[in-house]
Amino acid sequence: MKTLVLSPWMSPFLIVQWQTAITMMCLGKVDLLEQYEDEVCSSPSTSMPMPAVLRLRRHISGYKHGVKFSWSNVLTRDRHRCQYCGEKKPPHALNYDHVIPKKLGGKKIWENVVASCYPCNTRKGGRTPEQAGMKLLSVPVKPHTLPLAALTLNEEKVPRPWVPYVVSARDKVA
Repeated sequence: MKTLVLSPWMSPFLIVQWQTAITMMCLGKVDLLEQYEDEVCSSPSTSMPMPAVLRLRRHISGYKHGVKFSWSNVLTRDRHRCQYCGEKKPPHALNYDHVIPKKLGGKKIWENVVASCYPCNTRKGGRTPEQAGMKLLSVPVKPHTLPLAALTLNEEKVPRPWVPYVVSARDKVA
């Protein structure tokens, strides 16, 4: 079972296992905002609600900043949309596209990779968008942050207690 951890400013920050969440609660690092219904963590001497949503009491300094380049992070940055036709698609219907193709010296970096559907990627081929007569919807950039909810969660699988926190965060970004 997972627990959503919010920043002190109430934005999604981290998802942890319930055991880590219990430890954070016992150490006084977080406040319990939501719990799972009918779920309790028990030991011989105590029992407590199973945490669903926690809020950090203080900002964690030294927390790694920056966004790692990865397939799921590119999809999140591009909002699961093909950057050529604009269609929103599930992850299995999208792939990487190098704006400047590898054969022309393009690198696999934030500023040169976009999400693309297979038909658009095939149409573009090993050419630049200009050579292929295609236009990018947005210029690829390295993001400073990504919304955690969109990064890691499938909308249909968001636990009910998380909904007010992740849906509102998603709407603010979209």
